[in-house]
Amino acid sequence: MTDKQRVLVIDDEKLNLKILRDILCDEVDVILAKNGRQGIEKAVEYTPDLILLDVVMPGMDGFETMTALRHDARTSAIPVIFVTALDDAGHEEKGLLLGAGDYIQKPFHVGIVQARVRLHLQLAQQRSMLERLANIDPLTTIANRRKYQEVLDVEWRAAIRDGSGLSLAVVDIDNFKQYNDNHGHAAGDRVLQQVAGVLSAQFKRPRDLVARYGGEEFVVLMPDSDREGAIDMLTRCGRAVENLQLFRPGTDCSDVVTVSIGGATCRPNPSATDGYDADKLFRIADEMLYLAKREGKNRVLWFDSEGGGPLLVP
Repeated sequence: MTDKQRVLVIDDEKLNLKILRDILCDEVDVILAKNGRQGIEKAVEYTPDLILLDVVMPGMDGFETMTALRHDARTSAIPVIFVTALDDAGHEEKGLLLGAGDYIQKPFHVGIVQARVRLHLQLAQQRSMLERLANIDPLTTIANRRKYQEVLDVEWRAAIRDGSGLSLAVVDIDNFKQYNDNHGHAAGDRVLQQVAGVLSAQFKRPRDLVARYGGEEFVVLMPDSDREGAIDMLTRCGRAVENLQLFRPGTDCSDVVTVSIGGATCRPNPSATDGYDADKLFRIADEMLYLAKREGKNRVLWFDSEGGGPLLVP
């Protein structure tokens, strides 16, 4: 696939598939599916930007296919245009109530097909941009707290399903208020940006998430991660921040900006008696952060629900 937007066409008629592919192929990548079930599979596999869906198909018709797409979290947000030869207001109303964005009538008029596809792709692009902006912290350009909460919920359920471990860290810039008081908020903003950059550079796995939680506090979510691996990564982060050599004269601590880190690892299990949930995992990591601050700052303190409790990392 190229960088073009993707359109999935679901139709049981080979001729219709060919016609729509020929109409659209100059502007978008066209994916073809010959029935509803194959269309759902390809929607999950390719995550197209738009779906053109035939109403009348044997077996699983367009309405059933649309319902299945809307009930799957992986495909529920993909816009759909129904394609039909039926001139029936009842069918059109039903499709719109199911969530279709538009209708294209057969026989196809090239200009109308292109114009409607172009419009809905533009709307999809604008919606995607707004969603990204809503999930980004404007100062650091990493994920914001809202995005973290969404991802945590998804990864918690995935960990339950897969029986895997989940690690979470809370990272706080030491003596940040004093830094702001001595150097001004503009300098403080630059520190926040640089610390965010360090964290983002360390966590490269596709499912790892670094987010700004608020103020000078960050969260790092590490799905399918054990305590040792998580501690190693966060220890590297602490050293990398120190190596930035962001000097702060006038403080009562070290000469450069440092971070304190609290973390926790657990294996989510809703049937267990320990009462762990996503909120409790964060609270434990936050408590580890508090203890790391009390122990002298610029350090990592970790809790493993299966590994015997808090571990101070020198």
